[in-house]
Amino acid sequence: MNLLANLDHLYEEGKRNQWLRYFAVFCRVALALGFIPSGIVKVMGERFTALPSNHPLGHYFDALYLTGFYYTFIGVGQLMAALLLLIPRTALLGAILYFPIIFNICVLAYATRFEGTRITTLMVLANLYLLCWDYARLKYVLPFAASSDVGTTPDQKMSRKFPWVFFGGVVAVVAAVIIVNAFMYDIRPGNSQLECTNGCRNNARPEDCLRFCNCIYNEGDPLDKCLEEYGKKKE
Repeated sequence: MNLLANLDHLYEEGKRNQWLRYFAVFCRVALALGFIPSGIVKVMGERFTALPSNHPLGHYFDALYLTGFYYTFIGVGQLMAALLLLIPRTALLGAILYFPIIFNICVLAYATRFEGTRITTLMVLANLYLLCWDYARLKYVLPFAASSDVGTTPDQKMSRKFPWVFFGGVVAVVAAVIIVNAFMYDIRPGNSQLECTNGCRNNARPEDCLRFCNCIYNEGDPLDKCLEEYGKKKE
């Protein structure tokens, strides 16, 4: 319980910091802008991406596009989450709705080795920050309601002290996401065949890399099969 009490105290301090409040607003707007264009495209019934059909993620988007009103339903969900985030009184509801959608997109990006793994990871982290920002309300659907009341001191003055440690941590996390993603995979299909083949110049096995790109974009084989053949060549 002492741990929960300490977390509650830390939360109270954070809620009174004006810079952290600004950061929450920034996250809300940035996440909303990330979903509005893609949501509109889906509601309009247009194909979401220019990825070729033989791209691992292109396979998925082609199948998704052909699901009819389910495709539109996803777009409506994205737009609802974005609009709710932009309204202060409904920001928590928007963050709750937003999280399963962006987390699913993030896992999908990693599963298909899509180049968007970095931005989707940062979007998930920003969404988590918003959920933590409204912990005082969210905790009542979590098993923490027995902890001390949080957010019951609205009359206390706001602090304008710049939280160097917090924003230093934000910069470190962003850098870590970028660096880890740069070295996570030894090969990616890229967003097009040209991007894939251009990446082979820096690959330790350029010929095998070119075969991998050909397997993806010309033969249209699944990502796992192309990766398996690439791994056999290494052996």
